[in-house]
Amino acid sequence: MTSLIIIGIYLGILLLLGLSASRLFKGTSLDYMLASHTIGPFLLLMSLFGTTMTGFSMVGSSSASYRVGIGMYGLMASSSAILHPLCFFLIGLKLWSLGHRYGYSTQIEFFQDRLQSPRIGWALFPIVVGLVIPYVLVGILSAGAVFNGASRGLFETAFADYGHGIPPWLGSLVVCCVVLTYVFFGGMRGTAWANAFQTSFFMILGVITFFILVKGIGGQESFIDSLKSASSAVDAANLSREKMPQREYLAFLLIPFSIGMFPHIFQHWLTARNADAFKLPIVVHPLFVMIVWAPCVLIGTWASADGILPEGVNPTQLLSYLVSTHSGEILAGLLTAGILAAIMSSLDSQFLCLGTMFTKDILKRKSGSEEEDRRTVFLARSFVVAVVAVCYMLSLVVPGGIFNLGVWCFAGFSALFPLVAAALYWRGLTAAGVYAGILTTGALWCYEFYQSGYGVEKHYEFLGIHPVVSLVAGSTIAMIAVSFVTKRPSDATLAKFFPDTPAS
Repeated sequence: MTSLIIIGIYLGILLLLGLSASRLFKGTSLDYMLASHTIGPFLLLMSLFGTTMTGFSMVGSSSASYRVGIGMYGLMASSSAILHPLCFFLIGLKLWSLGHRYGYSTQIEFFQDRLQSPRIGWALFPIVVGLVIPYVLVGILSAGAVFNGASRGLFETAFADYGHGIPPWLGSLVVCCVVLTYVFFGGMRGTAWANAFQTSFFMILGVITFFILVKGIGGQESFIDSLKSASSAVDAANLSREKMPQREYLAFLLIPFSIGMFPHIFQHWLTARNADAFKLPIVVHPLFVMIVWAPCVLIGTWASADGILPEGVNPTQLLSYLVSTHSGEILAGLLTAGILAAIMSSLDSQFLCLGTMFTKDILKRKSGSEEEDRRTVFLARSFVVAVVAVCYMLSLVVPGGIFNLGVWCFAGFSALFPLVAAALYWRGLTAAGVYAGILTTGALWCYEFYQSGYGVEKHYEFLGIHPVVSLVAGSTIAMIAVSFVTKRPSDATLAKFFPDTPAS
């Protein structure tokens, strides 16, 4: 029970952080949703990185590398380390500037203004929310898997169907309640504080976890000898890219572009105090990716050796199971809390962004009088509660695995990336072109997701190509083709967004 007590203390600290942040709450919707644009470089770095490092990155990557080997690092981490900072610079900084200048709180507000189309939210909102929900489910499922893996065998007479450990549904419920509490009371400031704490926590504990598991799996006196021993026991195919077709490997280069359309990342960009706040995230993000992804992928690869992971343990529980079996109770509790920190640092931002989108894009609530702002905050909080409840219920029936579900979510957002890139850099983009891109993405994604057995079929291809390629290609072609034959926004609107570009 020592490990569970430590995890409970950690969750209590998060609640205190959220409640402490609420003491600085100014009572305005701007403060609740965007922390009044006061986030500096360090908090912005920790918020952005913590939000991108989800259960997909830790739990999902270790379970995926258990199946396909060390090539998983190149598949996702290497490209993310390069393309994420590029998106921060080319997309995030420009959207921050426009957001501050014209008072945007959500992506949809930007698109409405850029395209002179007030109704575009009715097309974009359903698909963005529909793609965020699988992303949220990844975190909820990961939290349940971590709790179960860390507590297997703890209850001798209870939960026999779950290895005598905490059932995943109960672990997920606890995490949802904790995150909901500090998001509900602390808003964006509470989320940023919690993310900074959690990101620092899981990175430090992640390095410690790696060293401990290397010694435990390798079984040698020195660290280097344990590394060699752990690697030598792995099948040669898992130490190369042999299990990954080159076509799939190249297709995954498109996945990191999804960050450019994540609504919760957009919201974090707008919290920045000034443009200089982006410098630290752009420079340091690649190093942080390596620190988190490399240990998880290596551990998953080593666990594929015979005798490391016993029968009956799901690969999604791999990380927490190894932690609980290769360290003492106190350290196991700390390490498990570190894994949960990575998961929860994404859930909070996702919950808050959905509440913001609902109040700003559907209810059209604007900042105004003190009474009106209180009403807006109340509605945002209410929708956050509803989103958490719906997502938790869905997590009880979702069939897909954590990694595969995450890939489908990212593929959809990658298909929307050309829309935001074109909106920022192409004068010829039209509202009809964006509608075409949105509808094409939605139709293709739903069809391909259904054909893949709702994400169960891990190597599903559409017309012989990976889904992310077909989605990005379909969205881009539809957007460009329709934009060429439809009317652009007015010259005044184009001058507003492209002041330094001559009309053509």
